[in-house]
This record gives sequence, structure tokens and C-alpha cells, in this order.
Amino acid sequence: MKKIGVFCSGGDAPGMNAAIRAVVRSALARDVEVVGFIRGYNGLIEGKTIPMTYATVSNIIQRGGTILKTARSQEFMTKEGRATAFANLQAEGVEGLIAIGGNGTFTGAKVFLEEHSVPTIGIPGTIDNDLFGTDFTIGFDTAVNTALDAIDRIRDTADSHDRLFLVEVMGRHAGDIAVAVGIGGGAESVLIPETPTSIEELIHQVQNRPRKKSSYIIIVSEGDELGDANAIAAQVTAAVPEISTRVTVIGHMQRGGSPTAADRVLASRLGVGAVEALLAGEHSKAVGIVNDVLTLTPFEEAITRKKTLNPDLVRIIGVLSQ
Repeated sequence: MKKIGVFCSGGDAPGMNAAIRAVVRSALARDVEVVGFIRGYNGLIEGKTIPMTYATVSNIIQRGGTILKTARSQEFMTKEGRATAFANLQAEGVEGLIAIGGNGTFTGAKVFLEEHSVPTIGIPGTIDNDLFGTDFTIGFDTAVNTALDAIDRIRDTADSHDRLFLVEVMGRHAGDIAVAVGIGGGAESVLIPETPTSIEELIHQVQNRPRKKSSYIIIVSEGDELGDANAIAAQVTAAVPEISTRVTVIGHMQRGGSPTAADRVLASRLGVGAVEALLAGEHSKAVGIVNDVLTLTPFEEAITRKKTLNPDLVRIIGVLSQ
């Protein structure tokens, strides 16, 4: 290959710039030209590119977001849209792609390759940490630390006012962020999509909370079966009106900010690994790190296989919250 393309798709995640930097620098070191597509699959369809040079990726490793921008493309979901994207790749002379994103990004890349035989390697970039084939995804560690900082501050005011706080974190289908910040933030309860939630049991825990505790923090993953933090708080307040209850939704703050050292190192390893895999003839696979070893997982598995939440982490929440 003499020329490859790189783009980001779906939700942004801290560390995407570090991954872009690693892709560009490792490709240029092998005399392979790189172009960046602006706003994900939309960029492929619209032919919006920028040449990627050492200067382009200078001084970006510490920046959040993505210099290539990102988007979710409805047009790429159509055959016509994908055909237009392929025509643009041919006109640009791009022989392979590196896609940075999550489940939707890999799904689009898989279909695109099946229809037009464009070799593609995926880099897992999503704060949810929900992709099979890697222990951690780019952005997860930063999102956890951002949420944890907010929870530490909430704990201060909860303690001052003897209040119950329900704190909602991101994770529509995965509770990894909630579990990590629940343990790291000393939460009394963590509600996640992977385990059933009993409102009766939760209310019982609140009613019988240790009197020595002057604050009570419940972490709610946005995908919990009982609903969002506001809906759960309403039920708790109705059952235990004597407790002062507040809700904080951390929201998209978790997506932003400078990536942590862990995310920068992870993104750099995956970026280099993606280029090496693509140039070695691999395609339709995602790079990942499993047990500190670089791995390749077919898109089909990365998309369809369920990543298991560490049951020991879930178990110790109950132990430590006493």
C-alpha cells in the first residue's frame, strides 16, 4: 500500500487524537501516504480530506476530541452512499482504511468491505468500554477519571448536608464506567444494565443505611432497566420522603478533556498496531490489547460478542459499601 485513509466515527472519545497521531507517524515512517477524512463516513461520501503530515499531528497527543471531527452518517447506511464513498476512495488513490470508533463504526466498515473490498482495520475508540476483543477502549480511563472527579466533589456537599445523591454516568449498554467510579468513589450502590435492579431492594437499602454515614451516593448507569437517575430518584423520594435527595447527571462532560496517560499510551499502541496490521494484509479486524498483548479480532466478533463485565468488581461494591 502506498496510501491509506484514517477517520473517526460515532461519539468522540479522549485519546482519538493520540490514535490519529500514531497512525500517521507510523505510516509515514514506512513511506505510506495518509489522508484524513473529515467527519467520519460523511467525509468519505463528500470527499472531504486533508493530507496528514508530521506537522498535521504535531502537538495533538494531549488534546481531547478529534482533529478530524466525527459524526454519525445516515447516508452511509445506504448502498448509494457507500458506492459514492468507494468512488471517492478510488479517485483519491486510497488503498486501505483505518476507522476509529465503536460498534457502529465497525459495523459500517464491515459492510463497506463486503461490498467494495476496501481493506479496513478498526481502532476501538469509545468511552463505554463495550467492545469485545480488547480489555480497554480508548477514552474509557479518561471518562472514569472525569466522572470520579465530579463524584468526589459531590461527596463533599452530600456529606455537608446529610444528603442522598444519585449520580448518572454514561453507559447505555455497559456498566463499566459506573462500576469503576462506584468503586473509586466509594459509592453505596451501583445500578448497571448487566444486572437486574430491584427498586424495592434499593429503597430498603436507603431506609436501612448505616446511621454513621452522613452521605449516600448511588451511581446510575444511563442504561439501567429502572430508567435514568431522575426516574429512580422520584421513586426513592416517594418511598423515603424524609431523606433529602438530589440528582446529578454528569453527561457529555465525560467525553471531553485531555486524555489520561493510560489513554494516550493505549491509543498510541493501537494506532501503530493498526497500521502494521493493515500493511501486513489484514482486514476487517479490530486491534485491541488483551492481557497487555496486541490482538486482532474480526469485526463480526467485536460487534456481536458480548464483553463480560468483571464479576469480581461487581461483587466487591457490596462488600465495600457496608
